[in-house]
Amino acid sequence: MSGEVGGGRKVFEYALLRVVPRVERGETMNAGVVVYCRARSFVTARTHLDEARLRALDPQADLAGVRAALHAAEGICDGGDAAGQASDDAPGRRFRWLVAPRSTVVQPGPVHTGLTADPEAEAERLLDLLVR
Repeated sequence: MSGEVGGGRKVFEYALLRVVPRVERGETMNAGVVVYCRARSFVTARTHLDEARLRALDPQADLAGVRAALHAAEGICDGGDAAGQASDDAPGRRFRWLVAPRSTVVQPGPVHTGLTADPEAEAERLLDLLVR
């Protein structure tokens, strides 16, 4: 599968990054999006933490810890030293690692697919639409 569709559009995948401050309550809030486009060998994470909203869900939430986890997701996507052990991994492998289920305060949502001519602009569009 080349990922190429008419009009220069490419298949891409994305998942939301959700903050789950108190798992026993089952409440989540969207705080980021991870976008991967195999055809462009592109992966990125865009994040935005609404601290007031998080405090409304859990006044005792560890804001610094949540910010650090979101920043780490961005670093893994960026590659290089910021990606730590994943620094030499291909973009697709870094994406799969970020969207693997986990039991932490920051968790990925389900993976969705779409078509785009510009995966970087798509990441910003999704952040605006689903997070901000």
